[in-house]
Amino acid sequence: MEPIKRYNCLIVDDEPPAREVLRRYIMQIPMLNLIAECGNAVQAISMLKQHHVDLMFLDIQMPQITGLDLITTLSNPPKIILTTAFEQYAVKAFELDVRDYLVKPIRFDRFMKAVFKALPDQSVRNENPTPVNTQNIADSAFLYFRVDRKMVKVILEDILYIESLKDYVKIYTTKGSVITKYAISSLESMLPAVSFIRVHRSYLVALGKIDSYTSDEIKISNNVIPIGKLYRMQVLNILAQGNG
Repeated sequence: MEPIKRYNCLIVDDEPPAREVLRRYIMQIPMLNLIAECGNAVQAISMLKQHHVDLMFLDIQMPQITGLDLITTLSNPPKIILTTAFEQYAVKAFELDVRDYLVKPIRFDRFMKAVFKALPDQSVRNENPTPVNTQNIADSAFLYFRVDRKMVKVILEDILYIESLKDYVKIYTTKGSVITKYAISSLESMLPAVSFIRVHRSYLVALGKIDSYTSDEIKISNNVIPIGKLYRMQVLNILAQGNG
């Protein structure tokens, strides 16, 4: 079997937390190869001159030169996916022929959709393109979390549920648990919405791992997770759809 073709990626964003999210997402897609991260457009221009870049994840509001201004300065730009906290630039962005427009916080499933929307034309130009099974990639998706002084890999499919512990989260999996410094809201934005749901201000659960539920609680592997009042209607509606 031929190896999967890899595409060189560049992250351009002045906010370190935003770069970290994109870096984690890129690591989960085998066909993407992150060559560098830049904190501003000036650094990005230098990198684009030094390396061949297939796909650039570009923030809009940055110091000195905005992302939109950067695009207009490039005579032969790579494929571009804009990543921004602002929706109002969408019309202008698509006039510049960007491949997609992602509004922060960016979910992994939306990120993956943008990547596969951006890359097909490039694949067609390969003499021997390798088909990519997006379902397999989603099934094997993972995240790395810092635990003490090492990075621990967690397969998304193994996650049962996640509990918030103030500035930390405890991730319960089929293989044990992991405690890492992370906000549960940030972690929620990184997980695919089709597989995970917030059921309480302190809990996220994997939909596929639910054994039973009532209007007040969910049971997963003999663990009882409360359903918060603010989340109850949405949670019960989603779970009821699963019964259909």
